[in-house]
Amino acid sequence: MGVTCYIAVGSNLGDRRKNILSAIKKIKALKDTKVLKVSKLIETNPVGGPCLEGKFLNGALKIETKISPRTLLNKFKKIEQELGRTKSAINRSRTIDLDILLYSDKIINTKKLVIPHKRMFEREFVLKPLTEVI
Repeated sequence: MGVTCYIAVGSNLGDRRKNILSAIKKIKALKDTKVLKVSKLIETNPVGGPCLEGKFLNGALKIETKISPRTLLNKFKKIEQELGRTKSAINRSRTIDLDILLYSDKIINTKKLVIPHKRMFEREFVLKPLTEVI
């Protein structure tokens, strides 16, 4: 069908589980995209932000898609907006966060998109769920 991609998903505002499940449902509804595997969700402390912010729920998805990396990023940004994410400082609270970790064997390094995700190997909350879906 298409290429295999790995996606990180996280939330620390509102009903975190519902936010993540809603995002997964919207990803499943994308044309030419199939969700192949979903990790368990793990609860983690925020990294890099103020310590008073709520804990995150984090997980990972394995998807197959025919959508290009840049278009997929745009679709994920739209899903984030639909689920109430607003523009904020980096590493701040959010209703939903969708990050493309890996897109087949592509290496992309632009201002708006870096694949493989530049900080994924530094973050256990990304790597632990990712190992479940690889």
